[in-house]
Amino acid sequence: MRIQNKNIIASILFVLISFVCIGQGGTTGPPPPAGPPGPPGLPIDGATTIAVIAGLFYGIKKTLKHYKD
Repeated sequence: MRIQNKNIIASILFVLISFVCIGQGGTTGPPPPAGPPGPPGLPIDGATTIAVIAGLFYGIKKTLKHYKD
């Protein structure tokens, strides 16, 4: 790619980044009040642990099978 093309692409990226920064804008007043808390949920720690262990066993099984062949 020629240097002129790289300069044009870099200039366009800088302009786009500046638009994103301006679009985010800060609030001029105090922050809005917090909403009501969400509904209580079920803990996912037990199922996640089981899924990770099952995934590890499956990965080890596939890896060993791959090296056997």
